[in-house]
Order: sequence, then structure tokens, then C-alpha cells
Amino acid sequence: MMAAKLSFGEAILLASAASAQLYPDQSPLNHTCALQEPLLSCPPQDPSLVDSCCVETFGGLLLTTQFWDTYTGRESEGQLLPADTWTLHGLWPDFCNGSYTQYCDLTRQYDPIPSPNTTNAKPNGTFVPPYTGPKIGTFLEPFGKFDLLEYMNTYWIAQNQDNAGFWGHEFSKHATCFSTFNTPCYGPEYKQHEDVVDFFETTIKYYKRVPTFTWLEKADITPSNSTTYSYADFRDTLSAEFGAIPFIGCSGPRYNTTEAGKNGTDSGFTVLNEVWYYEHAYGRPQEGNTIAVNATSTYQTNCAKAEGAIHYYARTNGSEKAPTVPY
Repeated sequence: MMAAKLSFGEAILLASAASAQLYPDQSPLNHTCALQEPLLSCPPQDPSLVDSCCVETFGGLLLTTQFWDTYTGRESEGQLLPADTWTLHGLWPDFCNGSYTQYCDLTRQYDPIPSPNTTNAKPNGTFVPPYTGPKIGTFLEPFGKFDLLEYMNTYWIAQNQDNAGFWGHEFSKHATCFSTFNTPCYGPEYKQHEDVVDFFETTIKYYKRVPTFTWLEKADITPSNSTTYSYADFRDTLSAEFGAIPFIGCSGPRYNTTEAGKNGTDSGFTVLNEVWYYEHAYGRPQEGNTIAVNATSTYQTNCAKAEGAIHYYARTNGSEKAPTVPY
């Protein structure tokens, strides 16, 4: 996600959010969302004027993010990628201006490998202590959400760490920066980790609406270790399906360091690995009532734009399996 200068209001919110709830004095009473007009999350809504449990007032620009990994690094332990499917990365709450923060409530810190390890990604930020408790997947068990856990172990797959550690990272870094997942929003009968279950279910709701692999396959864009594609192929196909321009991310060598691009000026990366879909939400993001919006005009890709510069590699042999749980 891109960094940008924060407004005064955002800076004040961040100061209070480093180690406690977003709104520390928020009451668990009187959050009847039927009484609150479901206002759009961007431009930013004033939490003193609306119920921040019923309208997203902190991270109003929602990003549904997905990975195209070719291996997990834990194949020997049975951690495999779902065939013919991009995997879930997360659901992120950026500020409406495209800037963002992370780890907004350290009382709900379940990330065993915090990245960054301070709340502002700088040495002067509040330290984010590594989590050493029970794996976050166990939080679903008292709620009887074994089907949710199975789905997550099928489609929300980590690379070079266990899945549960990755889920803990996504919750702690991002979910705690949504106003509508703040624990007082669940009322005086809040059950421990109810917010975790709610976030995981919401994230999957958004993930299921953007079947990236299927959309690309319809346009005859499929993984290959020999065929290359152009950035415009991915942008145009996914934009037409989603209704707005997503961010398309690449890694690997820069194009002007490759044989095909040497001596050129295109320094974009050449291996497709990620896509971010941007939306604004009406009311609670949990309801999924959103409008698609374009990725920030200055950061719609880091991929090379030369014709045929992008590799969409096939998965490594032995790194994927046919999912038994429907997408």
C-alpha cells in the first residue's frame, strides 16, 4: 500500500490507536445500525457525528487482496495451494486518501511475526510484541466454525509460514484498523474473539466476489512457463470484470535488467504475483454493500508495461491440489 501524508484528524486517531481500541472511550451500548443511515465510507465520515460501529469511519478505502504464489515452502507438511485459484491475502482498510496505518489495537495482537514490528514502521513507533499464545485458528472452535476453518485452510494459504500465523498477521495488522470491528460494536454481551470470526467471514465474503483466476481464464490468460503477457492484458480483463481498475503487482527481475528489455527505460517488475481490488462501503463493510473504485492513479501497478513483459508462471509441481471445498 502506498504511503501518504496524514491529515490532522488521522494523526490524532493514530495517536490514540497505537496500543488500545481505535476509540478508547467507546461504549458497547446503543449501536443499532438500523437507526443509522448507511453512509459511504469515503469521503471520511466524522465519528463524532455517526455511529462508527455502523459506518466505517477509520479505514474507508477497502482493499481485497490476493496472491498468485507458485509454492508454499511447506509442501512437506501438506500446506498446498488450491489449483486454478488465486489465494486470499487479506482485507485492508486504507484511509480515503490512500495512506494507511497498522496494528491499531495491541490488546488484540495475534501476529507471531509482526511486520513491521512497530506501529508506524519506524524506530520511534510503538513496539509490536510477537504473539506466543494459541494459534488464531483455535479461536473459531468455540463458535463451531469448523467449516470456516476448512475453507481458510484451503484458500487462505501462507508462504514460508503456517497458515494460522498468516491469519493472525492479517487480523492484527488490518482488522484492528476498521472502526466496525472494534469490540464495543458487539455490545455488552461480546464474546471473546467474536470480532476475529466476524473479520474472517467478512474477508472471505469479499474474496469470493473476485474470482481472479476465472476472470483471467475467460480471456485465455492462464499460467504458463513459456507464454508471456502484457500488463494491459491483465488490467483490461480484470477492470472489465470488476468494474474498476485494480492494482496489479509484480515481483522478480526488472524488465530493463532482462535480455528482452536491456538498455530500455522500463524498470517495472516482470513476474505477476498480486492483485488488489479497491472499494468504498455503504454502512458496515460486513454487509458487503460497496462500490468499486479505481486504484490510486499514481500506483496502479509496479509491473513492466512493455509488450509481452509479464510472466504468469505455473505452480511448482507438488505445490497445489484440487480443492475439495467449493470456492
